[in-house]
Amino acid sequence: MRWKRARRSDNVVDARGSGGRRFGGGKGLSLGGIAIVVIVGLMMGQDPMQILGQLAGQAGQGDAPSQQTAPAGNDQQSEFVRAVLGDTEDTWRAIFQSADQQYRDPTLVLFSDGVNSACGFANSAVGPFYCPGDQRVYIDLAFFRELEQRFGAAGDFAQAYVIAHEVGHHVQTLLGVSARVNAARQRGEQLEGDNGLLVRQELQADCLAGVWAHHAQRRLDWLEPGDLEEALNAANAIGDDRLQQQSRGQVVPDSFTHGTSAQRVRWFKTGFAQGDVGRCDTFLATRL
Repeated sequence: MRWKRARRSDNVVDARGSGGRRFGGGKGLSLGGIAIVVIVGLMMGQDPMQILGQLAGQAGQGDAPSQQTAPAGNDQQSEFVRAVLGDTEDTWRAIFQSADQQYRDPTLVLFSDGVNSACGFANSAVGPFYCPGDQRVYIDLAFFRELEQRFGAAGDFAQAYVIAHEVGHHVQTLLGVSARVNAARQRGEQLEGDNGLLVRQELQADCLAGVWAHHAQRRLDWLEPGDLEEALNAANAIGDDRLQQQSRGQVVPDSFTHGTSAQRVRWFKTGFAQGDVGRCDTFLATRL
């Protein structure tokens, strides 16, 4: 992947080594509270980060961080992140503008070990996540090593897919999709399950990542042989069915929150094929 062709984003905050310093205001949950939410969420088959995001929205929008530190210019990992984020900004600004809307850039926070956000505290085990409470993407770059070593999904475009998926959640927030899913949760609707709203929300984010990849390739011609396969391999590696089989030894569709490996691959490919956001309406799809 010829990622150095992309414009670097100025919306990356380097919080590595900050010891979990808060980056989303002062209304987050305590560590004990976060642990309870995670445990209850897992017992109920729900995505803990989705629950935390809802709680953050109820608590109020996170304040801007008191201090933002740009990544060092000679840090190749952070340069890569800035390049991918910068191109998502260029892509979504153009798409929103074509629909007479304005795209608001998210901020991406690099952290190590743990971080406090408007969604509360999260350690590296959570993996990359988007917090709707402060409209920020959080990534511990150690996850990319885990993606390669644990999930067998190596490559820079696999990493770009992960970033683009989280940015896809930001797009959903701007379009009101996240608010509608949260409203359904507040009405007491069941969101988890292989046909549930959480799966549809995650698969739409995969499709939106594909839309970005389509436009980025047309603009930059930066994909090399094997790059697309890297993204598809990453999508396949983190499907609910595959992760459950690895961790539990069995697949429980009623507890799905992200979709199967095949579904995640299918929806990324759907977005990538034509770059059309209109093809990403997973909520109306009869076949996921």
